[in-house]
Amino acid sequence: MITDERIVTFINSLDTENSEILETIEREARASDVPIIRREMQSFLKVLISLQKPASILEVGTAVGFSALLMSEYAPVGCRITTIENYEKRIPIARENFIRAGKEERITLIEGDAAKVLAQLGGEFDFIFMDAAKGQYIHYLPDVMRLLSEGGCLVSDNVMQDGDVIESRFAVERRNRTIHARMREYLYELKHREDLVTSILPLGDGVAVSVKQSVRKEKNDEETS
Repeated sequence: MITDERIVTFINSLDTENSEILETIEREARASDVPIIRREMQSFLKVLISLQKPASILEVGTAVGFSALLMSEYAPVGCRITTIENYEKRIPIARENFIRAGKEERITLIEGDAAKVLAQLGGEFDFIFMDAAKGQYIHYLPDVMRLLSEGGCLVSDNVMQDGDVIESRFAVERRNRTIHARMREYLYELKHREDLVTSILPLGDGVAVSVKQSVRKEKNDEETS
């Protein structure tokens, strides 16, 4: 927890329940110790999807399909969702959950290592949700930027690593130092790329929200001003 737990508890106490199928999947996931996006992140994701109104969504990290289903409920009619998962035990559960929710025609689950899948994907996505192996975010970024449409939104979840990311590498357990260094590099890249506008928020375990912009347009505006 990187924010005051009492504040988070209060905010979540104001929340309304999700749809019956989402509430059921969340209970089942928590009973099986499967990580689900936190309640405050769920609300934030609903707002972002409602604002962005994406025609296409890419999710990196399906787990049991909860977040894909949540996004599908707030995306416009006709929005297609593609989600990537590499953990074999969770793939059939996610597929079954999509069927239970009646969303199997709208959500496409691609099995395999995200880095390899992303490299082979084509087309453009208006909204990309990153919620996979945190140490790989920096490696996914080149393909994610290629796939993200201009004006599209990239949401990267759990970027604070329970607060470890602000610590010196020597204050972090040795086994976590590689992830620590990669996440710092990733956040620096998000904030310093000319083709991204990024805000990093202390929500849940930290979330970065980035919007892709045209560098050429920005430079032309500067030249004519």
